[in-house]
Amino acid sequence: QVQLVESGGGLVQPGGSLRLSCAASGIIFSTNDMAWYRQTPGKQREVVATITSASNRDYADSVKGRFTISRDNAKNTVYLQMNSLKPEDTAVYYCKSDGWVVGGPRRIYWGQGTQVTVSS
Repeated sequence: QVQLVESGGGLVQPGGSLRLSCAASGIIFSTNDMAWYRQTPGKQREVVATITSASNRDYADSVKGRFTISRDNAKNTVYLQMNSLKPEDTAVYYCKSDGWVVGGPRRIYWGQGTQVTVSS
């Protein structure tokens, strides 16, 4: 059974920092491209940051220079370090995996999401 479990969300003041974690199980983590997305009410889910199985990174223009995505294959975990947070970063953040599953074909999975609120 595949699970992606996000943690680390919460309430933070503008200019503050948070680190999100996404712990994966049931996938062959090292073969998966991983990504963080976010969504606000009434809007489409948008990509925030991606990291390939080879650790190539890419970011949305709105977060470049402020957010950093990383992965620890030994811990089956992907992280999103968010610095200099702005109110417009407020959203539910989702983790996504794309790659090989234990005992199965390549598939995409999503976590349940974690709320990030940036407010004074």
